[in-house]
Amino acid sequence: MEVTGKVFKYGDNVDTDVIIPARYLNSSDPAELAKSCMEDIDPDFVKRKLRAMQTSYDEYADLADVHGGPAVIETFGEKPFSPVSKPESWAFTEAQQKLQLELDNESGQITNRYIKGEERSFTIIAYPIPEIGEDFPEIFREIVKINTLDYKKYQKIQQTIIDTLDTCEWVEIKGKGENETDLLIHLHTLTDAKIQTNFENCVADVNIPLGEVFTSPVLAGTGGMLHVSKVYLNGLQFCDLKLVFDCGQVIDYSCSNFETEEENRKYIEDNILFHHPKLAMGEFAIGTNTTAYVAAQKYNIADKLPILIAEKMGPHFAVGDTCYSWSEDTPVYNPDGKEIIARDNEISEMRKEDVSLAYYGCHTDITIPYDELGSIRTIDDEGDMISIIEDGRFVLPGTEALNEPFGE
Repeated sequence: MEVTGKVFKYGDNVDTDVIIPARYLNSSDPAELAKSCMEDIDPDFVKRKLRAMQTSYDEYADLADVHGGPAVIETFGEKPFSPVSKPESWAFTEAQQKLQLELDNESGQITNRYIKGEERSFTIIAYPIPEIGEDFPEIFREIVKINTLDYKKYQKIQQTIIDTLDTCEWVEIKGKGENETDLLIHLHTLTDAKIQTNFENCVADVNIPLGEVFTSPVLAGTGGMLHVSKVYLNGLQFCDLKLVFDCGQVIDYSCSNFETEEENRKYIEDNILFHHPKLAMGEFAIGTNTTAYVAAQKYNIADKLPILIAEKMGPHFAVGDTCYSWSEDTPVYNPDGKEIIARDNEISEMRKEDVSLAYYGCHTDITIPYDELGSIRTIDDEGDMISIIEDGRFVLPGTEALNEPFGE
């Protein structure tokens, strides 16, 4: 068997106290002992790595200064991965998890000093590969269609949604059937609705394909349960995923991938929370690409789609940083000229006092598919509601064209 990857080579005479530290010898279980193997061989490893990163950026500062961000063509279609819990699986210890968080936080700060968030962007487009199945030619043509939809048509429809959302303080999202989603999203207050908005009108200028409208919620007052029956996040399947929010932060969580609650919670901690004690809702969005959703259902490929397509196929909620992390102070405007003022939340605002507290270094989008969606409704100061979606279909006047891919 050939193994490839990075190797960290240390000197001779590594003694047994380093291989398995004595403080862990109260257990004779090989699986437990393995978790702490070599833990003390380099206590300064994270700091050394950060110093090396800083040195490299110093050396190549001129190149970093003109880096505009990535332009990427992604592929998708491989068989999705459903993990199996095994006691011999390698995992970080609690001490190592803390070191990883420290590394992620500090390295993000170093990167942003040399490649400034307000001066970089990205563009990503994705296409399927033949491994997606025997319908590959038809799927490829469908994805080309999805990636090249009429942005002017969607821009107008999405502006209709934004104009309605900007009249309210709250948005209510409910699931239907067995989906237990029941969320209340608190929006920022507009001081001048003539020139300000809460939501970005996303029409595939860099984020391909279109379309969505998204915002950074106010954390205070945002809460409830987010529930999806099945979702793939970062290539991993989550079954019956439930996240409970209070004051905009995850306070409880569960899924049904494994037999025990402990295994399920650890799976979420490792792959969604990334060992943060709490994680904020950094984004709320309404996806409008019903063409992509119908294609995914027709060819049974929803589990194979990359996130930049999947997030457009229903409302989605990102846990972690906002969409404007490291560039919150840079004004952003919609095509109608209004400034998007919802670029911060209570966590990111901490950068003004201590930048190490302001960012999580992660942003994971979780989408509720239209067939699990009961309603999305705005709520104004008087408690009056306006429906944007009912029973998984757009009902707001001016958005009816979004239902055409459903044959309606």
